[in-house]
Amino acid sequence: MAPRASWKGYLKLSLVSCPVRLYPATSTAERISFNQLHKDTHNRINMKPVDPELGLVERSDLVKGYEYEDKQYIIIDDADLEAVRIESNHTMNIEAFVDEHSVDVIYQDAPYYLAPDGAMAEETFAVLREAMRKSGKLAIARLVLSSRERVVTIGARANGMFVCTLRNPNEVRGTAEYFGNIPAGKPDPEMLQLAEALIKQKETTFDPKNYEDRYEIALMAMIREKLKGHKPIIAAAPERGNVINLMDALKASLSQSAKPPAKSKSKADEPAKPAAKTAKAGAGAAKENPLKANLLKAVGKSKG
Repeated sequence: MAPRASWKGYLKLSLVSCPVRLYPATSTAERISFNQLHKDTHNRINMKPVDPELGLVERSDLVKGYEYEDKQYIIIDDADLEAVRIESNHTMNIEAFVDEHSVDVIYQDAPYYLAPDGAMAEETFAVLREAMRKSGKLAIARLVLSSRERVVTIGARANGMFVCTLRNPNEVRGTAEYFGNIPAGKPDPEMLQLAEALIKQKETTFDPKNYEDRYEIALMAMIREKLKGHKPIIAAAPERGNVINLMDALKASLSQSAKPPAKSKSKADEPAKPAAKTAKAGAGAAKENPLKANLLKAVGKSKG
């Protein structure tokens, strides 16, 4: 069955326009969901509308209301909503073009796919798509979704276009409340260099298939075990390591990432360690600077 369009209308650039269809780019159908049941009967609970005076009411008796004062409402019906006609009800009029990397990710909201509506629209659609692809630009337009006008970006994607609704600026919180008390001092240059080296070691190409939802998988495994009549296996929480200081942690992380796993050795195969000498050197360094002593130990460990 063909997917159902969320919106149908026209994509317009100046005097050029073509009919288009908008489809949700994501789906939550595969997510595990739970129903509310009564604990004794296991019957599914129906959430029915309740009026404080009348009790249970039929959904057909419900109307939309806007609260203009405390507990004071004005009734809005479908005819009222239909009377609010603006261009973006049925037309995505491109107002401007911006660089494709210039839209801050914090404003990006819901993703959609845009496709031509019918064979007659395909040529115009393709011309607009390829023009945006070659210029590296995103179009800025508006459309009405769910009784609300949304600003959107439009860009080329494969043989179609990708639309992303944008959050309104008044929906995005400022950073001062959360970051205002974080000191702006510069980190230690050596620590910064180690952190950058650790980042470099873990660089890769992003592939979403490598980051499946492990909780969802474990949840489904638990459900299957219960269906078989087995008790679910309780997974132990990972132990937290004791980090002495940041420099040690960075050095140890680099050493662990760079080296292949060591082969297991018996006690007899292990060479004797000059413990006294190491302890003496470490003690001397600790008197001078405890942090420096830890750094020296970490350097020795990474070189060994």
